[in-house]
Amino acid sequence: MRNIPKNPLITQTKVEKIIAGIDEVGRGPLAGPLVLGIVACSKESIRKNLTGIKDSKKTTPTKRIEWYKKIKNNPEIIFKTISITPKQIDKYGLSPSIKQGIARLIEKLDKNPHHIFLDGSLFAPKKYKQTTVIKGDEKIPIISAASIIAKVKRDNHMIRIHKKFPNYRFDLHKGYGTKLHIKLIKKHGLSEIHRTTFLKKDR
Repeated sequence: MRNIPKNPLITQTKVEKIIAGIDEVGRGPLAGPLVLGIVACSKESIRKNLTGIKDSKKTTPTKRIEWYKKIKNNPEIIFKTISITPKQIDKYGLSPSIKQGIARLIEKLDKNPHHIFLDGSLFAPKKYKQTTVIKGDEKIPIISAASIIAKVKRDNHMIRIHKKFPNYRFDLHKGYGTKLHIKLIKKHGLSEIHRTTFLKKDR
């Protein structure tokens, strides 16, 4: 009896080309990480499993969780995430950190995708066949899936980190610059997960 590869990505690449989508969540917050997500599967799997998926920003929290579980539990779909910490962003800058993060993210896959679709202004290393699509998270299902994976991962992280820094209510605003968040920064100062380069100007 021959051994069957456990990784469905490796199995599928023998007969089908693998398509990947990449998106990021958390570019603009004043605190917390930026999370990059990649989702990879065959074209047939996209049609079969991702029809009807929408950009994470246009999906309710409940629906995002449903899609996250559906993607996570589907053996035909592979996904990975990478978190870029506030310290990395402060030290290297946002764009260089994202560029490096995308390269690391793709390398986490067991097999190189045949084609990568990226949202907005994102791009992969030149060695990969790729297409960047403006508002791709609204137009391309595989990018929408990556958007949801990254969003759920980041939101869950910010809810957990709230327990360590309850004064900032990260569970409510997820680190974005809401009136409540700015008010709490003025009251308590900066925490270790705030992006100091985003907060140089007085608010």
